[in-house]
Amino acid sequence: MTLWFIRGLRRGVVTTRYPARPDGSARFLPAPPAFRPEALTRQTADRLAGICPSGALRRDGAVLVYDVGACTACGRCAAEAPAAVTASGEFELATTDRSVLIKKIPIRGEAP
Repeated sequence: MTLWFIRGLRRGVVTTRYPARPDGSARFLPAPPAFRPEALTRQTADRLAGICPSGALRRDGAVLVYDVGACTACGRCAAEAPAAVTASGEFELATTDRSVLIKKIPIRGEAP
């Protein structure tokens, strides 16, 4: 292994070009969800909060509170309500302010 390491250093082998160029394989990784407020109802928001294993979702009145920092991108919410939830495609979520990771999504959908 040491020989491979030294050979790689001599040849200038790099495993990634990030952040100069995004890694192409990142599109295959699970991404945190994005929500469509017009498709969210209170019942849907309650169901999503109930199935979230990390507790990243909760409903507060007419708002779905989403904690991006607690989300594990498991995909259960997207499987439960595909009309209201989609993959965001966002991977760069680092911040120095924890409050930036708390999203408040208005619930605008009509109950059937």
